[in-house]
Amino acid sequence: MNKIVISTSSFDIANNPPIQRLIEAGFEVVTNPYKRKLSEDEIISLLGQDTIGLLAGIEPLTERVLTSTHQLKVISRCGTGLDSVDLAAAKRHNVAVFNTPEAPAQAVAELTLGLMLATLRQIGLIDRKLRDGEWPRTQGHLLAAQTVGIVGLGHIGRRVARLCQAFEATVVAHDPYLSQTQQGVSLMPLEQLLAESDIVTLHIPYSADTHHLLNKAAFSRMKSGAIVINAARGGLVDEAALYDALLAGHLKGAALDVFEQEPYQGPLLKCDNITLTSHIGSLAKESRHRMEIEAAENLLRGLSNIGLMNE
Repeated sequence: MNKIVISTSSFDIANNPPIQRLIEAGFEVVTNPYKRKLSEDEIISLLGQDTIGLLAGIEPLTERVLTSTHQLKVISRCGTGLDSVDLAAAKRHNVAVFNTPEAPAQAVAELTLGLMLATLRQIGLIDRKLRDGEWPRTQGHLLAAQTVGIVGLGHIGRRVARLCQAFEATVVAHDPYLSQTQQGVSLMPLEQLLAESDIVTLHIPYSADTHHLLNKAAFSRMKSGAIVINAARGGLVDEAALYDALLAGHLKGAALDVFEQEPYQGPLLKCDNITLTSHIGSLAKESRHRMEIEAAENLLRGLSNIGLMNE
């Protein structure tokens, strides 16, 4: 029997027609028993020697993982980023790799906007103080009065730009792969964006080249009182440098949905001027359903390409 592994922390198998087709065709479907991000050893164990297709989460799919499983032919990421997959190793092992860049884009963009508004108006801090018996009259800031610098104008970044424009914010962007962009958005070098933006929000993939893109030097170039938003990948931000910049008051605030190590247990938990969420960017019901359907369709397509299924 051909085996399919679904390694995401959750997945609605019952309401996913492509997965139901695979089950009806005799495929065994095995899910993640831990209901969280898997370690390298855990995904190796779950794949075993008989897995033909993997519907992947954000677990590390390294050379070691791909070498350990001899039957794997298709990886379908339920999500946008492919930084967790060793693409060169996948190519060497003749494993086809797919992702779903469009499906989670609106959910991540809307969360990004929510994080901006929560930070500008200090919603989380005021909520905590109110629960402690205080009645804070804290003065916040309008998004309409801000210059928002978007790093990366892909599927998500473009949506963030449109949402910010709807709030009448000024939008600038940095994307080395673009020579022109949507109406009303000015492209500029990263150094200029950091210097001119009141809010800097990241929407780029993680790689060795983008590791700690926002570090101590980058924070020092930013305006005093600026805000950092990261709902992309944890490794893009030097968390220790961010903590120092927040503690020193150089940055007014920050909001992170992603971290270098998850679940996050670091010193940023002690900061009042940061909003932290638990990697929930794509976890809107409508977007999640679409993402799971697209990932399963990609898996089906990959299996069809090698003659194991008919689309």
